[in-house]
Amino acid sequence: MPPTPAVPHGKRPTLADVAARAGVSTALVSIVMRDAKGAGAATRERVLKAAQEIGYRPDARARLLRSHRSRLLGVQFGLQHPFHSDLLEGIYAVAEPAGYQIALSAVAAGRGERRATDTLLADRCEALILLGPQAPAARLAELAGQLPVVSVARRLRGTAPGVEVVRTADDEGARQAVDHLVALGHHDIAHIDGGRAPGAADRRRGYRTAMSRHGLADHVRVLPGGLTEEDGATGARALLDATPLPTAVLAFNDRSATGVLDTFLRARVSVPDEISVIGFDDSHLSRLAHINLTTVGQDIPRLAELAVGRAIARLEGERTPTGEAVVAPQLVIRGTTAGPA
Repeated sequence: MPPTPAVPHGKRPTLADVAARAGVSTALVSIVMRDAKGAGAATRERVLKAAQEIGYRPDARARLLRSHRSRLLGVQFGLQHPFHSDLLEGIYAVAEPAGYQIALSAVAAGRGERRATDTLLADRCEALILLGPQAPAARLAELAGQLPVVSVARRLRGTAPGVEVVRTADDEGARQAVDHLVALGHHDIAHIDGGRAPGAADRRRGYRTAMSRHGLADHVRVLPGGLTEEDGATGARALLDATPLPTAVLAFNDRSATGVLDTFLRARVSVPDEISVIGFDDSHLSRLAHINLTTVGQDIPRLAELAVGRAIARLEGERTPTGEAVVAPQLVIRGTTAGPA
């Protein structure tokens, strides 16, 4: 049986509780917990054992606040975006070894970006990393006037001074997708776009540029879309209602592509035998065996490394490269593309 806790049930143990358990002064417990000089090996061992027995954990946040640093990086992300989930894993992997913790604030249907960022500011975050922000550039510039801000996956074209930008070369990714489809023999390639979503304009431009370069300008077909499966499904239904059906589709992202695949499956249109489908992001969704989606991969470890690195560099007063950090994409070929029938 473990020793009976020295504190009432439900109460968080304190330094004084540890001191009472170990039979030493609170000041000596503080020395041990700070790993400072002044405590012998036997005393240190007794204090640590007492702390373990009563479940005491040092309050790192309080210690940082006393030092006037929080060492918190606030990350705003979209709750429904698989790509953002993948990015968060990369951000944690970079930030924690550098001595920084992450505070998360989600954007959801009933929770806008302003509330998400205000929550992070209230938590005393030292810098903000915003994943795919859609707020006006003026709002991002306003935030950058208060603390370092890094925007990930959105081109800003200099409209938000002070904001660091880390993004993928979205236009190049769309060009890679079109090049792959043309190499397979496709000419009638449609694009279900992302509407006003970050990166949508660049991907749309990359699609048009690649089609023109291959002499397929007359085959350009852009359908309105968005970020979600339903957006992809709506675009796919429009294609099914049109004549003729294209032989390939480039969707704005993997979620949209999943909606396209579902719609074609329900309509008994075989992928890739009758029509090829490409997504964008290479999120964990695309790798599921029953989806097996050909997609344009974003280099998540590199995006995370640059985003965290630029935020920390600003906080530590280090010099960083000026301008955007643009990361090359890489086409990932799986089972949803093949030559036209």
